[in-house]
Amino acid sequence: MNESNNWACFLLGVGVGVGLGIVFAPRAGSEVRGLIKDKAMEGGDYLKRRTEDLRDSAGDLVDKSKSAVGRQKDQLSAAVDAGKQAYREAISSAAAELHGTTEPAV
Repeated sequence: MNESNNWACFLLGVGVGVGLGIVFAPRAGSEVRGLIKDKAMEGGDYLKRRTEDLRDSAGDLVDKSKSAVGRQKDQLSAAVDAGKQAYREAISSAAAELHGTTEPAV
């Protein structure tokens, strides 16, 4: 048998054991059903809470990411503008030197 088949058999055995434990439990059937219902509701409530927590965490991460991307975009835009200005000044300086003027052309 392969490993996945072994796991399937193990899990089947666990399920059968749990089922037999519930059937032969020292409680009345209505008590067992009530216990199962309560535990199922607790599990559902837990899953709802965890889902909401994860959704909130994901929303926070998205907001932080958007903020970081916005800051990077602003920094990149400022760097590009500074580069353009430096280019214009260099061209003006070079043009002024070629024409023999001391003042850069604007």
